[in-house]
Amino acid sequence: MEAQTIEGGFAEPVFDAQAAFRALMDVMARPGTAMRDLRLPRPPAPLTPEAGAVALTLCDADTPIWLDAMLREEKQVAGWLGFQTGAPIVREPTEAHFAFVADPANLPAFENFAQGSQEYPDRSATLVLQVESLAGGEALRLEGPGIEKTATFAPRPLPRHFVEQWAQNRARFPRGIDLILVSREGIAALPRTTKISKEA
Repeated sequence: MEAQTIEGGFAEPVFDAQAAFRALMDVMARPGTAMRDLRLPRPPAPLTPEAGAVALTLCDADTPIWLDAMLREEKQVAGWLGFQTGAPIVREPTEAHFAFVADPANLPAFENFAQGSQEYPDRSATLVLQVESLAGGEALRLEGPGIEKTATFAPRPLPRHFVEQWAQNRARFPRGIDLILVSREGIAALPRTTKISKEA
């Protein structure tokens, strides 16, 4: 087994995972708000340290993972995730609880991922998008739970037809996907309850 597969996890697994979990819960509760200064692992590229932190915190043997083409091409990524988390890697998006995406601009449509059911909406997928930046993109207007009135969020790049796809995703509530966005600037989240529109 290659050293990069077995190395590069959290320096202090229990404490670092607890801190990352608190940060993830915070960003899910406050859509569009970035959290910085996380303790980060050292996964093989092109999986970023921030995406690796999400995987080490939320994934285990019961949470199948799907990787986009860019991440699948680097075999060490799947090896690292498998060793560090125990999570199985699946080929079909519909089978995954978590999807890790290094190339958001070419992401399959949201409807291709597990949507959950009316009885078990928690069986839907969470998509972890590696973006270049949490700012500087097209300005999006956010409304909904966790936002006092409105908030502006402008990550880049985003999947094609993002606002339209998100409207369809939100219409499926309580079913639908959730998003975690990671960049070298930190992490943010867009839960399915968030209403997103283009800033006027």
